[in-house]
Amino acid sequence: MPEQKPIRVAVIGGGCAAISAAFELSRPAHNGKYQITIYQLGWRLGGKGASGRGPADRIEEHGLHLWMGSYENAFRLIRECYAELKRDRRKCRIADWRDGFSPAPFIGLAERSQSGAYWNFLTYFPPGDGLPGDPVSETDPFTVTSYLARTASILRTLLLAVQASRSSRAAPGAVRNTSGARRSNQSKSKSAEADGEQSVRIARLLGLGAIATTAGLIEAVEMLEMAFAPSAILPVNSIAQLLEVIASSARRQLESLIQNDAELSVLWQGIDLATAAMRGILRFGLVSDPRGFDAINDYDFREWLRINGASERSLESAFIRGTYDLVFAYEDGDYGRPRHGAGVALRGALRMLFSSRGSIFWKMHAGMGDTVFAPMYELLKRRGVTFRFFHRLEKVRLVAAADLAQGERAYVKALEFDVQAKIRNGKEYSPLIDVGGLPCWPSKPDYSQLIDGNTFEHQERDFESHWERRKVATKTLRVIDDFDFVVLGVGLGAIPYVCQDLIQRDQHWRDMVTHLKTVSTQAFQIWLRNDMEQLGWSDPPLALSAFVHPFETWADMSHLIGEERWKVSPRAIAYFCSVLKDPVSPEDFSAIEYPKRRRLDVRENAIHFLNDEIVQLWPKAVKRRGGFKWDLLMDPKQKAASPRDSGGAQGGFKSQYWTANVNPSEQYVLSLPGTQKYRISPLDNTYDNLTIAGDWTTCGLDSGCVEAAVISGRLAAHAISSLPALEEIVAYDHP
Repeated sequence: MPEQKPIRVAVIGGGCAAISAAFELSRPAHNGKYQITIYQLGWRLGGKGASGRGPADRIEEHGLHLWMGSYENAFRLIRECYAELKRDRRKCRIADWRDGFSPAPFIGLAERSQSGAYWNFLTYFPPGDGLPGDPVSETDPFTVTSYLARTASILRTLLLAVQASRSSRAAPGAVRNTSGARRSNQSKSKSAEADGEQSVRIARLLGLGAIATTAGLIEAVEMLEMAFAPSAILPVNSIAQLLEVIASSARRQLESLIQNDAELSVLWQGIDLATAAMRGILRFGLVSDPRGFDAINDYDFREWLRINGASERSLESAFIRGTYDLVFAYEDGDYGRPRHGAGVALRGALRMLFSSRGSIFWKMHAGMGDTVFAPMYELLKRRGVTFRFFHRLEKVRLVAAADLAQGERAYVKALEFDVQAKIRNGKEYSPLIDVGGLPCWPSKPDYSQLIDGNTFEHQERDFESHWERRKVATKTLRVIDDFDFVVLGVGLGAIPYVCQDLIQRDQHWRDMVTHLKTVSTQAFQIWLRNDMEQLGWSDPPLALSAFVHPFETWADMSHLIGEERWKVSPRAIAYFCSVLKDPVSPEDFSAIEYPKRRRLDVRENAIHFLNDEIVQLWPKAVKRRGGFKWDLLMDPKQKAASPRDSGGAQGGFKSQYWTANVNPSEQYVLSLPGTQKYRISPLDNTYDNLTIAGDWTTCGLDSGCVEAAVISGRLAAHAISSLPALEEIVAYDHP
């Protein structure tokens, strides 16, 4: 019997989605059935998650990358990667996934006072049971009903906090009594487990029409929790009426008390938004609608909450501003145009709050390239995957309609590439460098491996730039001769440039590129000679959002100090990121100087931010007369530990790192209202040998994040090999 030839798969792109597809298709369980080649622009993997090592081996990221404890699929794959790789801890300090990730349980929101100043609202999220990537329990935690029950639970917690806050003002020590009352109420509720008795109690409350005390509200919410239990059979109308009574009674009791009480105001906003979300889920029938949260994606999130009774004050709170900030949800990068699909936003918020395990956030102990993409690269190489770096995709060619046999589906007949550089002696490019025993990606290619590398270095060729069109050769891959299947894992912004055949011939693809939008982002990192306490920050290390625009999101990344190789170590590291507004004229984007101009914009934005806004975070980082203390910034080339004359902003900031993410492939994909229906699934079989992968596809989350990209990559692998089984893709709930 002749030996069966392997199925050749061309994977285009090196981001989370493409690498996840390659990971699944190269599993040992396939017994080498798939021969995989990854074609990648430039010298490194990572896509929007790429990072590199710059001067002093400092970590330079595209932005602020944190993983959420709800990233079940992403953690599952990276845990499997480290387990199979079996790094030797004696030689490599990140040998296991727990070496690379640690819990970051604090989250902060910057709330605005009536005077316009900001104050920080910090929350510690206790860890959920288990760790992300552990097997999921048989009781599905991702159903709409489960989220309702958990929202009722957090509503009870918020009301208990209100009760404690009010009691502490009236009588010291009363907070301790509150916890006892909570146990008493829980015991009373649990003793009334029969649905009939529960119905009687709800009817009694509904008959009252209002609940006069906070203790009564807490008891009512406990009944609401029980009504959402899996075994409960109470009618939805009764539950909805009970929720209305709770919401109106809470507003009556609390709204008048919050005017001059910042703590109570935040608690009330949480209560108001929780009741609005629950009311909306019931009103819109999301529990029984097969579309689930996607049924409300034509609404903007704020609009949907407003329809369901949220106050204007709550809609402008840090809770909601943070929701938009964290996903760059500003059309065209315009802060005056916040837009985010309600279903995507609600699903994302509920999953983050109630499905996170181990911690709400996890920080990486090195760059994302070092912690995620370097081990993935090493493992895929070990499995026999081939990498072709310095290959820029130019065209995906479809077979001509006239050449198709009757009943035959269209297919990709060719892939056209520009070869950016060739490797000396015909070898495969070796991309990683060693940083104290840890394999890492450099911020620049290794020119010594390239033919004419000295020339490229002198020319400062930016191999990752959309505007750098120089090449040394072209390459065309042809179906049957060179590949059997294609996994198209490029960013959405690149699709109009490389998929003209698909766009011209397929209405679905035309609709997708017309309606789905991307946005540019900006980020900067600074290394400081003073620690956070010396800068005036007294709270724990955290990620904070909803701060002043731009750079409304920042994180203390000082835990990375020991990972870098400075002659004199910094005392603190901070990362900042935000959306970057699109240019006024579309023609600006085509200019070859465009990326350089946008980098200058980011630099000026960062300098302005540090001079004018950082005082609200770090009051000791500014001069008495105002303006940032530029001599706090450390230059990796500096040998002395003492401050030097920085030359003001012009001299002090130039040694730091900043980036404008304006390349089409690295732009962030928005989830604008009414656009989710135009996304295409990796399971779409319109084309016989093509599947797609990326956070821009229909994947169950439909938002720009690592988890969405990994789910999409797993779906792309399923489209080719039927593995993994769809039920193994955690929380994938699309038909």
